[in-house]
This record gives sequence, C-alpha cells and structure tokens, in this order.
Amino acid sequence: MSTNILRSAEGWWVVLGDRAVPVDTAAVTTAELIADRAAVRAAARSGGAGTSVTDLVPLAPVTTPCRVVAQMVNYRSHAHDSGFTGDIPPAFFRKASGSLSGPRQDIVRPAHVRLLDYEVELGLVMGAALPVGSVVEEADLPSYIAGLVITDDVSARDVQLTRTQFYESKSYPTFTPTGPYLALLEPEDFARLPDLRLRLSVNGDLRQDRPLTDMIVRPAQALTLLARFQTLDPGDLLLTGTPGGTALKAPPKPVEKIGALLPPAVKWKVFFRSQARNPRYLQTGDVITATIATADGRIDLGEQRTPVTHAK
Repeated sequence: MSTNILRSAEGWWVVLGDRAVPVDTAAVTTAELIADRAAVRAAARSGGAGTSVTDLVPLAPVTTPCRVVAQMVNYRSHAHDSGFTGDIPPAFFRKASGSLSGPRQDIVRPAHVRLLDYEVELGLVMGAALPVGSVVEEADLPSYIAGLVITDDVSARDVQLTRTQFYESKSYPTFTPTGPYLALLEPEDFARLPDLRLRLSVNGDLRQDRPLTDMIVRPAQALTLLARFQTLDPGDLLLTGTPGGTALKAPPKPVEKIGALLPPAVKWKVFFRSQARNPRYLQTGDVITATIATADGRIDLGEQRTPVTHAK
C-alpha cells in the first residue's frame, strides 16, 4: 500500500491517518528521501505517537531545483473543451522549478495578468534516472516512478495565447502548487492508477471532475515519448495533463470561422474582450481546492487548498 509523505520545515513525516511520524533521515532533497526508503518504512512501522497533521505546515514535497515537464492536452475532455478533433499528437513543455509552491501557499497573480486559470494534474515523481532512448512498458513503471503528487498547472492565459509562450505563462512563482502528500508507491499500487479521480473546486464550485481513464497518453507511453529527447533524474516531476473544466474554452465553431477572417490584432482584441466576461477565471480572494484519490482511499494524495492573491 502507498505511503504518504509530508514535508515541513522540521523535516519529512510519514502520515498515518491524522498523525504524522517523523522520518529518521538525513535526506534534504526529494531524491535523497526516495533513496532512503528504509527510513520511510521504519517510520511507518514505528507506531509512535507522532504529532497531529494539522499542527504541521506542509511544504511542497518535491524539492527544487528539479526538472518540471508537463504534457499538453492529455485528457479527452480537455481536448473537447479546447476544440480539438481527431488524433492529438503528444506534446510536452517545460515549467521553471521556481514555480513550485506549497499546498497551502497563496497563488500570486502578477499585476499584468488578467486571465488566470487552473489545471489540476497528477504529478509523477521520478525515482530513477530515465536516460534518452529508454522504452518504458507498463510493467516497468515501478522501476522509474517513485510516487505521485497533486499539482495545479496555474496558467496566465493572456500571456500564453498572445505570445504562444507556455514557459513564461506557466512559470511565475507559485504557479505550480504541489502536495500536500508525496504518495510513495509499492509495485502493486500501479495497477490502481486508472482508478484515480481528479477533482478541483473554486470557492466550493466543482469545476473539474474526471477519472484517470480520461487520459489520452498514459504514463508509460509518456515516459517513452519524453525519453526520445529528454533525460529525467530522481526527484524530477512530470505533470500528466488536466481534464476538461478549465476556464479557457475554445469558441464555438461559427465564431472561430469568423475570427479566422479578422486581422490578428483585431481577432485577439475581440477574443480577450469576450474572455474578460468569463466569470470562471480566477480572481483575488478565490480559494482553490484539489484532490486526487481512488474511491476506496487506497491511494489518496490529500487536499490542496490555495488562496489567490495579487502581486503588491
């Protein structure tokens, strides 16, 4: 069964229900913790009283610096929302590791960003090196993936769309809330990945709610495709795409056809005028909650709760 790990300023903890037991380890980075599984297992078996989970302030369980890679349009429901039809070629982009933030930390919107969006995603934390040229089968996943985390791929849509700039639009500080738990998996847990369900709410309004079976390119295939050009190391993070339900949606086909006839400057002006009226974009004071779990709780990554503030 998976083991939930929480990271705080005091160190690493194994979460056992509503209690947390400290891990006796010298590990500072996520990669070092993954390598010290003996200490994690000892803490899980200790039966010590520990401390209340609510008394700890969780940090992102993925330490930086690290590589942060993300998959584009990797859920059928998101593809539909985005106006894609037919086969969608797999694609990846990078995020700055400086965008990682804690699961209770504020998401800070830069002053120039108007269209701030959310994307709950399952994060895969590497447990072993993935050299260029690797071919990963489903049965190989336990050899490469150490664990899972909740991530939110926060996106500045006005930057992303007008500049076709994924890296900047998704890499501002606090734009990748991560955690609260790193669920370290046992080999038998990988068969349960399709049973995971991703949910995200804004101010209690459920916006995203899909099972992992909605995913287009599954983890083993994603790692194989990524390994054509990208090395990954222990502690690196792969975001595996988001379900439908984000604020951004493709315009209706008739509107899209009319827009194609307009000069680019006019088209973008019209588009952003319509988007500014969309109440689903994040505003200062909004609170985002996100969960990823199986229905039986065998794998449960906890609840991420992040308020939205603006840069001062």
